Amino acid sequence: MSTGDHSDDLEVRKARPGEAARIASFQVAMARETEGLELNPAVVERGVAEVFRRPSLGRYFVALRDGRVIASLLITYEWSDWRSAMVWWIQSVYVVPEERRKGVFGRMYRHLHERVMADPDISGLRLYVDKSNTVARKVYQRLGMDGDHYALYEWMK
Repeated sequence: MSTGDHSDDLEVRKARPGEAARIASFQVAMARETEGLELNPAVVERGVAEVFRRPSLGRYFVALRDGRVIASLLITYEWSDWRSAMVWWIQSVYVVPEERRKGVFGRMYRHLHERVMADPDISGLRLYVDKSNTVARKVYQRLGMDGDHYALYEWMK
């Protein structure tokens, strides 16, 4: 598998509703790969479709190579009263296995970074990553993200 950056021939754009099923399939695959979870595809499809129905929840971005969706990610929003601006949270990142290590996520990240830099109402990008996912952590660090400032705590029903 190539480790070079092949991102020049990628198109990154906001996802379209007709791509919801592909995005949902990515989420099912990601849960299986990363956490050994078997998600209910119908529930995931409803969850993805809801983002397209209710833009206040977030927005999906996709990467395409040769017109084929090969990656997706979800942006959700956090209001920062300290900055009086939104923070975009990157979530649900998935790149199809044969396209990994080819600069796909880096290209998607740069696309988001450019949008944030151009919009004074958005103050930055955040994401969370499993501490054991050393490959992803190295990618995020190479892109200039800092994982040292905050620790994530959660309670989930």
